Amino acid sequence: MSPRLRHLTTLEHLPRISIERLLDRAEALRDACAHGTRKLDVLAGRTVLNLFFEPSTRTRTSFELAARRLGADVINFDLGFSSTSKGEELYDTLHTLEAMHLDAIIVRHKEAGTPDALVRHAMSGVSVVNAGDGHRAHPTQGLLDVLTIRQHRPDFENLVVVICGDIKHSRVARSDIHALTVMGAKEIRLCGPAGLMPAADEFPHCRYYNDFDAAIEGADVSIMLRLQKERMAIVDLPDEAAYFNHYGLDTRRLARAAKGCLVMHPGPLNRGIEIASEVADGAQSRILEQVGNGVFVRMAVLCEVLAR
Repeated sequence: MSPRLRHLTTLEHLPRISIERLLDRAEALRDACAHGTRKLDVLAGRTVLNLFFEPSTRTRTSFELAARRLGADVINFDLGFSSTSKGEELYDTLHTLEAMHLDAIIVRHKEAGTPDALVRHAMSGVSVVNAGDGHRAHPTQGLLDVLTIRQHRPDFENLVVVICGDIKHSRVARSDIHALTVMGAKEIRLCGPAGLMPAADEFPHCRYYNDFDAAIEGADVSIMLRLQKERMAIVDLPDEAAYFNHYGLDTRRLARAAKGCLVMHPGPLNRGIEIASEVADGAQSRILEQVGNGVFVRMAVLCEVLAR
């Protein structure tokens, strides 16, 4: 058995046994809480803080639901009224919060590496969980994505997965790639406009495409990404209609994939830009399952880092 995790800031270098333990625990907690209708007291007496320096609705709500379903107390730190807006240093904020005897801090920040920096500067036994840092990592999204895939296609060694869109600026893509690689996916294809693709040497084990028709051919899973406009420098992009024409997932393109290809998207959806409504709402879509699995994965992560 691999040692219990005290923090979760990235999936990079995390062994398969640790990932599978979290996935197994997520499914066990889903059953134990009757798909969210029964509250557990696993983390009664523990305090979890949501520390979000970037706007978030889905991820923050998901972490809050996860903590509350486990019986923990939850604090949402409102940065709009905090001293951080007055220039207080991040680490001073950390130490102030630690003095209130928190057990876990869920952090989202625009700067890559911030969660790891908080781990290094923490002076207490507080656990740090990354809810997204810059374009680097979003580990719980990577976990919920591979959990969703595993529920339908557990044979990762036979799977061809295509990830399409703004991969260069996507922390979701990076965590998905790390998770899929560790789980032994047969082939990972990355597709997008040249200006939105990562450097050729960043993922040498993946196949790079600029032609989405070719990339989705025979794919078992298609993960669509939204355009990360808030993280882009100046990029020469076609207009939205042209982007959809070249890189949008519609029924015509989905027909080129393998039969029963799973359609996934981390949200929020830009309908008619990266995905057509009839595909997002269609029989092969697993998007709402991803949302539901997100709560159970985050419950599993909180149990992991806060186990007594």
